[in-house]
Amino acid sequence: MPFSTLPTLLAEALAARGYAAPTPVQAQVIQPEAVGRDLIVSAQTGSGKTVAFGLAMADQLLGEDGRILPTRAPLALIIAPTRELALQVSRELMWLYGQSGARIATCVGGMDASKERRQLNLGAHLVVGTPGRLRDHLERGALDLSGLKVAVLDEADEMLDMGFRDDLEAILFCATRDNVRHLHATLVERGFSAVALSGEHSQNERNAALQALR
Repeated sequence: MPFSTLPTLLAEALAARGYAAPTPVQAQVIQPEAVGRDLIVSAQTGSGKTVAFGLAMADQLLGEDGRILPTRAPLALIIAPTRELALQVSRELMWLYGQSGARIATCVGGMDASKERRQLNLGAHLVVGTPGRLRDHLERGALDLSGLKVAVLDEADEMLDMGFRDDLEAILFCATRDNVRHLHATLVERGFSAVALSGEHSQNERNAALQALR
């Protein structure tokens, strides 16, 4: 599948970087049947995996004109295990989505956290970072995940091996009230007994909900 099937601005960005045709992993993620689906991608170093997941998220991030959708909160969150990899991913996404008008914030340990918060406050469309720093911004209220459409775990197995499971769960699992409601509705629809708990519920409501499960 050629890059000509992609939004024009993305195809132009790829051509400017010397991409004539997609690599095998890139070709797989832009297949029509892959669009909008959760994907697990395994590919060797140098296979173009970063560009692949950049292309895979395009359908969720771009409007019909090929430009990034307007938003007050990040549309995509990319989590990487190390500062070096996060910075590399950020650089790749900057050239890929630059013509589309995307603002990208990079949040990693060892860098100026206050500068990162300013980037987030200015309205980043894509956020790339390491688990610990992202969790810190989330807990301080600087990172808003309420508008998130795409989440990418780059080198997910390595992050788990490095002990980032708690950070990943804190960042991704029902990070917003809307996510809690959505998960609750999905479970109930599929026949599970489930209750929804979030910060908007009083302690009495929480106790009643938990009692209903017993």
